[in-house]
Amino acid sequence: MELQFAGASYLMKECTKPRGLIIKSSSSTSQGLQKCSKKNLSRILRTEAAIRGIQRKANSEKYTNLWPKAVLEALDDAIRDNSWDSALKIFDLLRKQHWYEPRCHTYAKLLVMLGKCKQPSQANLLFESMLADGLQPTVDVYTALVNAYGLSGLLDEALRTIDDMKSVSNCKPDVYTYSILIKCCTKIRRFDMIEYILAEMVYLGIECSSVTYNTIIDGYGKAKLFEQMESSLTDMIENETAFPDVFTLNSVIGSYGSCGKLEKMEKWFEEFQVMGIKPDVMTFNILIKSYGRAGMYQKMESVLDFMRNRFYSPTVVTYNIIIETLGKACLIKNMEQFFLQMKHEGVKPSSFTHCSLVSAYSRAGLMENVDSIMRQVENSDVVLDTPFFNCIISAYGQAGDIERMVALFLEMKVRKCKPDYITFSTMIQAYNSQGMTEAAMDLKTKMITSCEGCYSNPLIRWHGSKEKNIVSLFAAM
Repeated sequence: MELQFAGASYLMKECTKPRGLIIKSSSSTSQGLQKCSKKNLSRILRTEAAIRGIQRKANSEKYTNLWPKAVLEALDDAIRDNSWDSALKIFDLLRKQHWYEPRCHTYAKLLVMLGKCKQPSQANLLFESMLADGLQPTVDVYTALVNAYGLSGLLDEALRTIDDMKSVSNCKPDVYTYSILIKCCTKIRRFDMIEYILAEMVYLGIECSSVTYNTIIDGYGKAKLFEQMESSLTDMIENETAFPDVFTLNSVIGSYGSCGKLEKMEKWFEEFQVMGIKPDVMTFNILIKSYGRAGMYQKMESVLDFMRNRFYSPTVVTYNIIIETLGKACLIKNMEQFFLQMKHEGVKPSSFTHCSLVSAYSRAGLMENVDSIMRQVENSDVVLDTPFFNCIISAYGQAGDIERMVALFLEMKVRKCKPDYITFSTMIQAYNSQGMTEAAMDLKTKMITSCEGCYSNPLIRWHGSKEKNIVSLFAAM
């Protein structure tokens, strides 16, 4: 957590503050450090408890003088996690505080989050609240609102917002605003709007930046509109103020690599080298993934050697790509070799790493290896997520181990991982494959009714010697 790191940083500063040239014994110094550590740890824990308290009080009307630090950090946590519903409730609580002072920056952060969560109506209501607070929207606020509308496909509202900006003094749309608008157009595949937007920028005297060109190039590339992509790249190269960079490189080679145009990918990799643009780790990850997708495993390993020879350290993403690729190809020994190499180099496996391993072992029918991975996960501090549980539930379901599958489903509740459609459909398929049709129908009913009800007791009602052990697992819920 960020809070813990912040607390640790503070702790180091406090404990290393010079307090005069007083010589103390090592034992007294150690005791002093321990007291300092306990004091600051206690402060961190109190802060975390206060933040959790704020989240519980967000629905109440009676709290109007809460601790500012706890309220603001609870809001930041919700925004960072894209928990838009919680964030808005906490923000309402914030506005009720006696010490509250409205700030444009807070509104801008909330609007950005609502854009990511595709909540344009909530973004509009929040903007109205800002006006009610007596604040004059800034360029950042308007741009965030444009983003919220655009990402949800409400292009007319986004354009109207830009028109509103033009009528406000000291709040004219800038190159970043238009870059955001272009990004929204590429996301919803409205490429017909790009030339119109660029023409308007020229009319207003706004020059394209590297970010603008990169947005256009990336959008065309992902849509496989290679002719337009290369044309935009040519415009960028000829421009006197915006220059290609490593993001341009990654977009271009990623576009060709993702659809198997490896010769084009290699050609442009060389072209960017000639332009003096150096690759980064992401560049090599793109190359590795592209070669792996094409089954060119030798080239994939050559890229890894190339990285090391030039002192680029492979990251967890690099290894995840390799492990996933080899696992899908059922090259189990090679996959295990890279997994061991990953750990020997001190690269910490992620939930995705373990998911790839489980999927590979499951496909190969090596369920004892799946059990081994589960033991490793249980003895680690890896944060497990819903995709991991979906993967492991699928593995045991396909192997016919229904009891273990259900136990893992219950473990999701303990880990606060919410089941999704994939979780339910995987379990339903497993039940049907074992002839447990009543269990499958009951689970399907629960899925349709509500995900919140997926843990309710009893989830499954049926009888039969094969299914009695499963019933007992749900009795504890």
